[in-house]
Amino acid sequence: MRLSEFIVQHVDCIVDEWEKFAESISADPSLDRATLRDHAKSILLASASDMRKAQTASEQAAKAKGEGPEKTPDLNMAAASHGELRHTVGFDLVQMTSEFRHLRACVIRLWVDSLESPDLQYFQDMIRFNEAIDEALAESTAAYAEQVNRSRDMFLAILGHDLRAPLQAVSMSTEMLLRKTTLEDDALTYAINIKRGARHMAVMVSDLLELVRSRLGKSLPIEPAPMDLADAAQVAIAQACAGNPECDPTLKLVGDTRGVWDAGRLDQLLQNLIGNALQHGLNKRDVTVTLSGEPDTVRLTVHNYGAPIPEDAIGTIFDPLVRSADEALGQPSTSLGLGLFIVKEVVDAHSGTIEVSSNEADGTLFTVVLPRQA
Repeated sequence: MRLSEFIVQHVDCIVDEWEKFAESISADPSLDRATLRDHAKSILLASASDMRKAQTASEQAAKAKGEGPEKTPDLNMAAASHGELRHTVGFDLVQMTSEFRHLRACVIRLWVDSLESPDLQYFQDMIRFNEAIDEALAESTAAYAEQVNRSRDMFLAILGHDLRAPLQAVSMSTEMLLRKTTLEDDALTYAINIKRGARHMAVMVSDLLELVRSRLGKSLPIEPAPMDLADAAQVAIAQACAGNPECDPTLKLVGDTRGVWDAGRLDQLLQNLIGNALQHGLNKRDVTVTLSGEPDTVRLTVHNYGAPIPEDAIGTIFDPLVRSADEALGQPSTSLGLGLFIVKEVVDAHSGTIEVSSNEADGTLFTVVLPRQA
């Protein structure tokens, strides 16, 4: 009996084996029979259907590499649904993939035991079955991973949103305490430290929410309006110095620095670039912010001296949640690794460009070019 016929005739027996194995690896003893069996029957029948279709050598080679056209939509749909549901009921990725390994071994064992006179066609059947299971496994794994990513991002979004209220309460209470109460010595220092810490946490929460927004497929929204980038830079420097009293960045202005941009987003960009320069600079007073007005664009540069960014880190410096520059330099980091990612998102939202250069002699230079009309 050909393998495709064997699968169709014995599908219930095979699914019984699947159910027993799924029950043995599940950490939840309350899962019912329908949940354990899930889409096993659909996957097997779709595999058998695919095996009965003609396939050329070139199609077989392409399919083995995952490059062929979709020939089994029923298989892909069942496998994707299986991956999503296994994530929902608490299976981990290793448990889910082990189901397919067991299914493959079970089908081949039962089929071989039923054979009396195998011929060359049977080996071709085995190859086709393995291809179908590999396709189902790939689809289930992709769907499972997508659910993991989405669940994580939704958790981060909820966490970031819910942190805003207590942070605002801390900030407002500290501000009122400083305004209405005369604090001296250590008490004043403690209150100022709380205020700075709350401000820093608020920036981190904002960056976290922007990361989640991008991962969920939403581009960074902007509301462009006429503004002067020089004014925004002065405000950003003042805010940075409020948290770093010893800093004294230099601001250089050349030409017309006005344009149509989102003021809030550019404040994020400036805060992150200036904060990055202050954090990694050799001297907090040796940071230079330069704005140059050009005919159709405005160029912003932020420069600092200090240990250069390693060459292997330059290519990923704008990626989210990667090793920060601190860690690359062997220093402890208190950052989520989102600041420069947010900078890149803001630049892209304004159809601008950003580049970075870093070496021992010239220091580190971030260059942002923004069209005057976002």
